[in-house]
Amino acid sequence: MSHVRILSDRVANQIAAGEVIERPAAVVKELVENALDAGATRIEVEFRHGGRSLMQVQDNGSGMSRDDALLALERHATSKIAEAADLDRLASYGFRGEALPSIASVSRFELQTREAASDAGTEILVNGGKFVHVRDCGRPVGTRIAVTQLFNSVPARRKFLKTDATEAAHIVQCVRLYALACPQTAFTLVEDGRVIFRSPECATLAERVAEIFGRQTAEALVPLAAAESGLGLSGLIGRPGAGRATRHEMIVFVNRRPVDSRTLNYALIESYQESLPKGRYPLAFVFFECDPAEVDVNVHPAKREVRFRREPAVRAFVIRSVLARLRELATGAAPGVAPAPADFVARPPEPASIPAVPAPVRPGSAPAALAAGVPRLPLHLAPVASAPLVPPAPPAPPASDAPRPAPALSWRFVGLAHGNYALFETAAGLVLLDRRAAHERVWFERLQEQFRAGAVPSQRLLLPVPMELDPILTALLLDRLAFLNAHGFEIGEFGRNFFRVEAVPAWMEPADAEPFLRDVLGACREGRVPDRNTDLARTELARLAAAKAVRLPVTAGEEEIRGLVRQLFATHSPLTNPAGRPTYIELPHGELARRFQK
Repeated sequence: MSHVRILSDRVANQIAAGEVIERPAAVVKELVENALDAGATRIEVEFRHGGRSLMQVQDNGSGMSRDDALLALERHATSKIAEAADLDRLASYGFRGEALPSIASVSRFELQTREAASDAGTEILVNGGKFVHVRDCGRPVGTRIAVTQLFNSVPARRKFLKTDATEAAHIVQCVRLYALACPQTAFTLVEDGRVIFRSPECATLAERVAEIFGRQTAEALVPLAAAESGLGLSGLIGRPGAGRATRHEMIVFVNRRPVDSRTLNYALIESYQESLPKGRYPLAFVFFECDPAEVDVNVHPAKREVRFRREPAVRAFVIRSVLARLRELATGAAPGVAPAPADFVARPPEPASIPAVPAPVRPGSAPAALAAGVPRLPLHLAPVASAPLVPPAPPAPPASDAPRPAPALSWRFVGLAHGNYALFETAAGLVLLDRRAAHERVWFERLQEQFRAGAVPSQRLLLPVPMELDPILTALLLDRLAFLNAHGFEIGEFGRNFFRVEAVPAWMEPADAEPFLRDVLGACREGRVPDRNTDLARTELARLAAAKAVRLPVTAGEEEIRGLVRQLFATHSPLTNPAGRPTYIELPHGELARRFQK
């Protein structure tokens, strides 16, 4: 029978490291937070091989005496709090006293520090939780911590690390979050001897955003400032229409702490429902301020998540503030002229009057399968134009090996509803065709065929399109430059984080090049365009391109609509667009009779 025993400090620290130090970026995060808490105005972060071989953080903060430096390596030793009540008035990033001993227990840890009152600094070397030496050293006021051989005492943990590129991306993202949180602190980030970004002290957040994310991103932002009932919201938000394909540039801070808050994220997304297309996310660098007692920052081992004591009030305040600013932009009023209604209560959008639409009938199957969930769609039919505007016809889809059934040949065209829906009368009932979804399916399969054949027509631009990216997107683009240039683009590097688009695929408008490439890089960042699987990368590129290639005229004649239907049913998957939405729905006679209570 085993007996209960107290774990040694070394084992306890290694267990704690499993929660606090999950990857190299977590080490950098803890060290940068300590530097900021020490009052540093200059912080330099250097790492190699994704943090595996080296992570070093050097600052000009207050430094430590020898006694404090030794005590900082003991568990639960901290200068930030003294009692539980201090958690309700936190003004620092760190407070648990677990980070340094946890890091030192799973790496080779070297600390050099000096405070202003000391003539000599202190150097401490710890290897895998064991002290190697403590001695004097010469150094300026401040602290330098170098972490090498991460997880040397727990080698199994190293197997769970991702590639160097992935771990490096997490470190870069971590450092720039704190650079945004503290514009008045100068930051330098160096990867494998190469400077990723060097940002001096900035007077404003806008200057820091321009330094890190580029001038183009900064120019798409407008200032935000609001306050009420002890809550404050400030920062920069994107103009209406300036969206991104991912949430990576929707960044929120709570009392200057970068966090991942579902409450604040969803409030921002809901505020932009009428300002951005579906599936796009707002640009936002938002600082939320409240009484420290109103937010719990101690609910996650890595302090990434927070919990508000009054979440509905916080959510409503953020939505009111952002909506008011967006309305000011829409009306051209000065900030603060058009406040949101005081009785606004945040709530999810009302359910649409149109119930869920079932999948369309596969050609040849029984239409009765669609007897449930037919939309109540008021139809305002546009008569067929006598001289219809001819839309840019999609290229012919790839030929099929076998003839395909085309039930649409017997459909009788009635007209257009709301410009995008074509209404047909059939022997079985009625059919509504989504013109955009149908065009996207046709374009998707045609582009897939072009990509596979390596025959993508391209057009050179008279005036190249400039593009400025942040360091992470720059690295992603450089890794995939050959792939994009082989699929209709011609992109050249034009300086640090600057590129020029010299040519675009023939299906693309030049003005769409920069936002489209940002969407592609966002998909790359989320792993949807893998650099090691060309087929999957081409499929995702074709899916993104199909949405951009479609440009629908307001109206179309019967011949154009019938031509689109023929092309749709010549594709391999005519029932859905590349995103999986139905291209058409069928309303059988039985369902129509039921709706009219016959």
